[in-house]
Amino acid sequence: MTAGISNKIREIIPGAGLCIVVTALAMAAQLAETSLFGKAWLEALVLAILIGALIRTFAQPEKHFDRGITFGAKTLLEVAVVLLGASVSAAAIADAGPALIVGIAGVVTVSILLSFGIGRSLGLPYNMALLVACGNSICGNSAIAATAPVIGANGKDVAASIAFTAVLGVVAVICLPMLVPALGFSAGQYGVFAGLTVYAVPQVLAATAPVAALSVQIGTLVKLTRVLMLGPVILVLALIGESQRTASAGAEGSVARVKPKLSQIVPWFIIGFLAMMALRSFDLLPQASLQPIASASNTLTIISMAALGLTVDIRAVAKAGPRVTSTVILSLLALGVISYALIMLLKVA
Repeated sequence: MTAGISNKIREIIPGAGLCIVVTALAMAAQLAETSLFGKAWLEALVLAILIGALIRTFAQPEKHFDRGITFGAKTLLEVAVVLLGASVSAAAIADAGPALIVGIAGVVTVSILLSFGIGRSLGLPYNMALLVACGNSICGNSAIAATAPVIGANGKDVAASIAFTAVLGVVAVICLPMLVPALGFSAGQYGVFAGLTVYAVPQVLAATAPVAALSVQIGTLVKLTRVLMLGPVILVLALIGESQRTASAGAEGSVARVKPKLSQIVPWFIIGFLAMMALRSFDLLPQASLQPIASASNTLTIISMAALGLTVDIRAVAKAGPRVTSTVILSLLALGVISYALIMLLKVA
């Protein structure tokens, strides 16, 4: 057992080391920005993604880096999200109110239907349109990965969907903060907007960190609520009749339909986040521990951003095809309009 653990650690070290190097470069770049311009126009979180993506696209790290990069993008991120729960109290949920929770469910539902309709109208196959709709509306790659076996999607459709959402997610992280002055968002409103529109949890952290701590907290809370919608959506898809999907299910390369794992429907880090939030809300965490926990969460998040960037090949957009490109972009714009409408309707402060 000890030998097995040692082997796994050795496999992780090269990729993890590369993630740390990218993190150091991003932090140095942020310091340089501050020194030259008096402020950092791009935070280390965003810079880590960009530097990582450039390395993946133009340097193509060898396969032995993959295990460590995956560890950074998944495991370290999940730990960071759990630790982030210590900075959020139940008061944030109380302030948001039950109407926002219901609104999030409504936005996800409407977005899936709209995105699916857009994809089908542009000629995407049933499964491909459904993968894009679920990825766009819920949680990007995780939703695509969880949905694929349930609907019997083939590997080509899954790969195309994941590749494009990864690249567009990076674009959203960079561009979304620009909407704060353009739309006159408060920190809370922007947190809700980012949580509703950005694909993945790490991207929400990167998109909200440059704006305000409140944006990070609210954005993460909204995003995790969106992620929890994956369970009901997967259940509905599993109950849809076989006859409604025969055209796509019989496609070459399709895989057998299987029940999703519980960990795909309710990821462990969501439970951990809620547990840490409960500890904070009941004052069960020592006050002196809050700042170190926040710092650890921030550092792990930047490392995971570097790992995330190292998984993104910008050239993948060209391979996705115009129909997928158009579907994802139009779906994201529709999601943005719906989310903005919800914020105005609920009069989020």
